Amino acid sequence: MSTPRLELRNLSKSFGDTGVLAGIDLSVGAGEFVSILGPSGAGKSTILQLLTGAIAPDAGEMLFDGAPLEEKSQSFAFMPQRDALMPWRRIIDNTTLGLEVAGAGRKAARAAVEPLFAEFGLAGFERHYPAQLSGGMRQRAALLRTVVQHKAMLLLDEPFGALDALTRAQMQRWLAGMWNRHRWTVLLITHDVREAVLLSDRIYVLSPRPARIVRRFEVRLPHPRLPAASPALAEIEAEILQTLFEPEE
Repeated sequence: MSTPRLELRNLSKSFGDTGVLAGIDLSVGAGEFVSILGPSGAGKSTILQLLTGAIAPDAGEMLFDGAPLEEKSQSFAFMPQRDALMPWRRIIDNTTLGLEVAGAGRKAARAAVEPLFAEFGLAGFERHYPAQLSGGMRQRAALLRTVVQHKAMLLLDEPFGALDALTRAQMQRWLAGMWNRHRWTVLLITHDVREAVLLSDRIYVLSPRPARIVRRFEVRLPHPRLPAASPALAEIEAEILQTLFEPEE
């Protein structure tokens, strides 16, 4: 693994009497694509809430580039499951929103995003409204809004979970190609085992809550990957499913 950018050490979190995370240890290296899988309600999204500062841990350490995360609070760009595009803003103005919130002027923000529309498959749709775009196009717009902020790391919370199966598969292949070109540092939360195997360098599998890491899978196969193209991918997928169905004690 490359030098860790993000390290979580013995991270724990409870809400009242309900334990959610129980000693999570994970790391993400520069340029790596890392996924977290686990049962519904296991606390996957809670990890992202901790990273973004929405909530505080009860115990443990969160380090970014070796420093406490609170000193690196602007290191992440976050993309939620829903595209969260504002229906009254045109796509060009939705994609500039993060830059504008960070203090960029409208003209400068537009100059930053406009060259990326073709690469994100959105050329010609700059002045459309979200309701005029397909679900996949809206997700690409949301990802463009996320990456154009040029943060050190992307946090993706089930970004394709609301899409139909065919669109989700198309978006997974598109994201794999984009990551292969740009080598963003990514932490993905997903419930889709195949998605994790297709995209990730490393996969952490959580137990039911209070969640802990029950398995870590290193996916040492070249990118980009095609579904069912490799018996090795199918084998990893089967192992992960077995782990999820029969977590280790």
